[in-house]
Amino acid sequence: QVQLVESGGGLVQAGGSPRLSCAASGRTFSRYTMGWFRQAPGKEREFVADISWSTGRGYYADSAKGRFTISLDMVKNTLYLQMNSLKPEDTAVYYCAADPSPNPGDYEYDYWGQGTQVTVSA
Repeated sequence: QVQLVESGGGLVQAGGSPRLSCAASGRTFSRYTMGWFRQAPGKEREFVADISWSTGRGYYADSAKGRFTISLDMVKNTLYLQMNSLKPEDTAVYYCAADPSPNPGDYEYDYWGQGTQVTVSA
């Protein structure tokens, strides 16, 4: 049973730099793709970034490029999202996701965390 548990959200001032964590358990994740998504109030869930467990290569949505960094600690089985220069429009529930395929579509991830709220105040 795969479990993904996010942490690190909260209330942040604009310009802040929180780091989200996602502790993964229940599988050997060596061939998995791990992703971060977010959903703002009244909006569809959107892709933020993903990373291949096998290559360590990350991919980013345009909104995240240059401000967010996705990374893995393969010893701790933990996924991170370092967020810098936050804006009020980054306010959302941030979700961690995992999938055993190399290039899952945004709606094809098999496993999801419960989400962590990030609220950015102006």
